[in-house]
Amino acid sequence: MSAGAGRPSSRERIAAVLLAFYKRILSPMLHTFSVGQCKYLPTCSEYAYVAVVRHGWLRGGWLALRRLARCHPFSKGGLDPVP
Repeated sequence: MSAGAGRPSSRERIAAVLLAFYKRILSPMLHTFSVGQCKYLPTCSEYAYVAVVRHGWLRGGWLALRRLARCHPFSKGGLDPVP
């Protein structure tokens, strides 16, 4: 949430809407093709939300894309907080 303000900024609201869309629609569709669960904590969608809110669309989006690229069957997974 924005510092000092009682309500979320427009960037936070847009990120929240996109995250909800991903979690409710895209994620279930993607999991029909793979039986595994998320290897990372926080999940990729939560990571992307925090990254965009904390760093803005450009850097946060880049961090989220890098995280998605690390998510594959041969990755160790584990705790991976947003920098």
